[in-house]
Amino acid sequence: MIVPANLRIPLGWTKRSIFGLPAVTETAHDRNMIHPDYLRRIAAWSRDLSGREIEVARAGVTERSYSAGEVVFLHDDQFEYWTGVVSGLVRMSKVSRSGKAMTFTGLTAGAWFGEGTVLKREPRRYDVIALRDTRLALMEQTTFFWLYENSVAFNRFLVMQLNERLGQFIGLVEYGRTLDATARLARSIASMFNPILYPDLNRHLEITQEEIGALTGISRQNANQCLKRLEQEGLLRLEYGGVTIVDLERLRSYGE
Repeated sequence: MIVPANLRIPLGWTKRSIFGLPAVTETAHDRNMIHPDYLRRIAAWSRDLSGREIEVARAGVTERSYSAGEVVFLHDDQFEYWTGVVSGLVRMSKVSRSGKAMTFTGLTAGAWFGEGTVLKREPRRYDVIALRDTRLALMEQTTFFWLYENSVAFNRFLVMQLNERLGQFIGLVEYGRTLDATARLARSIASMFNPILYPDLNRHLEITQEEIGALTGISRQNANQCLKRLEQEGLLRLEYGGVTIVDLERLRSYGE
């Protein structure tokens, strides 16, 4: 869609009307829209957008807070937002009909997820639960599809994101079947340092041993033992309220 820069907007219309998005009154528009600089801080995908694309994107993103243990959505829910983690930690998981739980991944600040579900307009195929107090950014489906249809930069990001997520889940299946608890924990931690999925994360991860256990599918006691072993081998350093990665490459290949 190409909109001339000198296009005159008729009385009663807004830029969202021109873009084919739901109308918003000017007062609500000004009050609710997040600042462009803030969007660029919480969403790496927005940093290469044009000025016009940024305007559309920030008009379609809101934020919502969730308490520790609160459900964001469950399997089969119609949750019609593309979602980013602003702060906190959520777990993407699923419980089988037999009651067996499987954790797919943990999602920390900077992670955006659910683009596949939004693209296919289908119910969610997994649960997402806040493991600690968490703030999420929610993009409206209409805004998502406008960017998908009009922004080259946004599509480039989606291709990279989908490719990385596919690789992550293939790895999950592989090491879930072949590795011991320590190796699974090492790979699980390493997966949260993917530069595409978590572009702004440094080598320190604010996460408790209980949360690591929950993401890996083992008890807190077993997680503690595995972490101490990894620390003794020089792969990470245990610190108050989190872990610092010392050797990321060895964590990624641990157990081979």
